[in-house]
Amino acid sequence: MKVLVVNAGSSSLKLSLIGDGDVTLEDAELDAPRAEVDGAALRAALSGALGEADAVGHRIVHGGARFVAPVRVDAEVEDALRALTDLAPLHQPKSLAALDAVTELLPDRPRVACFDTAFHTTLPAAASTYALPAAWRERWDLRRYGFHGLSHGWVARQEPQGRVVSCHLGAGASLCAIRDGVSVDTTMGFTPLEGLVMATRSGSVDPGLVLWLLEHGELDADELGGALEHDSGLLGLAGTADMRAVLRLATAGDPRAVLGRDVYLHRLRAGIAAMAAALDGLDTLVFTGGVGEHSAEIRARTTAGLGFLGVTEARTRVMTAREDLEIARQVHHLLNDTTNKELHR
Repeated sequence: MKVLVVNAGSSSLKLSLIGDGDVTLEDAELDAPRAEVDGAALRAALSGALGEADAVGHRIVHGGARFVAPVRVDAEVEDALRALTDLAPLHQPKSLAALDAVTELLPDRPRVACFDTAFHTTLPAAASTYALPAAWRERWDLRRYGFHGLSHGWVARQEPQGRVVSCHLGAGASLCAIRDGVSVDTTMGFTPLEGLVMATRSGSVDPGLVLWLLEHGELDADELGGALEHDSGLLGLAGTADMRAVLRLATAGDPRAVLGRDVYLHRLRAGIAAMAAALDGLDTLVFTGGVGEHSAEIRARTTAGLGFLGVTEARTRVMTAREDLEIARQVHHLLNDTTNKELHR
């Protein structure tokens, strides 16, 4: 089975054709600003080898409380995914726009939605529960869902045994505590805003501060949400969302960049320590994602502050993020299981 993996990012649409044995047969990356897909560019990409897929796997950021495993997409599932847009307004519309665009060009291929939240459905109640009124939690399914599960799941497949802290560091960033291949804690929560400092997202802030801004800052909810998603993080601290520029400017002594770098590292080291506490220790520390893979300085500065955990070079791995292979694996499992069940009815 050849699986076309569709991964809608913040400004691009990544397409990969994955064959048996985790072999990448073809790939392409298209510009996709905002929630728009260039139909002509997509049609051109799918007119070649990419269009030979037997099935299509879509990365969907938020599955809510309902979708805890990959699922075949039909009209009812698609409506349910659209209803979850408010939980991930930065990501869900892009994933759904890509779903629509690819379906229009490949209407006869089975579609499978694979969720960033699904890997974290194993979180124990102590890690997933917010200390909020029970009536609120039950009415609105308020809990920590966690994200980047396809990336952390790939790490878990490469390190299936022991206590692993996975650091997915890219434009978005999160940590995951993995025990014997199972997620037991993570830094993102009800939405992808919680946790670490990111490129343009604030990460965790005092909810009292947010309430104060709404009451006294002459900001409405849309302005506040937009600022927390798009104007905060490294951009808000250092004036640029690009970690490479932050580090270059910090080395040159730019005070904003130094502050941005140091706040980022402070939160990152604290988060890793928290994940290690959830695991009662740490066997392997994995860095993945664009920053995690490519910034030796960030890795070195991070591990330098974690000596008390026994972190050494021998216990640290750099791993290429392969969400595409994880999605292809999930598509294979779901469609093969479905076929086997139909054959044995």
